[in-house]
Amino acid sequence: MSVTIDLVTDIDAPIQLVYDLARDLDLHARSMAHTGERAIGGRTSGRIGLGEIVTWRARHLGIWWTLTSRITVAEPPSRFVDEQARGPFAWFRHEHRFEERPGGATRLIDRWRHAAPLGPLGWLADRLVLGRHMERLLIKRTVELKAAAELSVRR
Repeated sequence: MSVTIDLVTDIDAPIQLVYDLARDLDLHARSMAHTGERAIGGRTSGRIGLGEIVTWRARHLGIWWTLTSRITVAEPPSRFVDEQARGPFAWFRHEHRFEERPGGATRLIDRWRHAAPLGPLGWLADRLVLGRHMERLLIKRTVELKAAAELSVRR
């Protein structure tokens, strides 16, 4: 059984800028600073691209985790997908879509899907804690991405 989280965010910035910032590992690390998240393997800074991996180390729910993801799809500037290569989930797939909006704005559509390990026990953890935790993290990341993109445009 899997969990799906869909977020839609309108950003007052051009599509290419939003696409590039969404792939920026340094921005991602800053948005997750409250978890101590940092890139420790693969590409560790800059913009990640097709076929590249990044290994993250972070503290979530009181436990230190290590997770490696790979960019499996890249269609600039409209879409990219990252998926777990190794880590605590049974699997995850995170699709980032970007649509041009009137006036030079961009709509970001995030679709996160994952399954927890451990069968029924994982499903229960998802329903009680993990699903909401992931949604909060995705919202925090999106808020930071929107702020960085809109600030770049104002400069």
